Amino acid sequence: MDHEVVVFKAYPFKEGQKIRIEDSPRSGDWEVMKVTDHKVTLGCPISKKQMVWSRFCYLVEEKLLPWPQV
Repeated sequence: MDHEVVVFKAYPFKEGQKIRIEDSPRSGDWEVMKVTDHKVTLGCPISKKQMVWSRFCYLVEEKLLPWPQV
């Protein structure tokens, strides 16, 4: 019997990408600074702070938006 299954895949980050995270404690605009097999370093375009996190994002949609959103 087939079932409706939701499939998630880790997003293949690329250095230099400008991203917006929504619906998360990490929400906001970020730039991808560095990517390894297990970690991603994101930089805030406003505060210039950089954060290193385990890779976590999943692609929902791509669209043209003003960035950063102030």
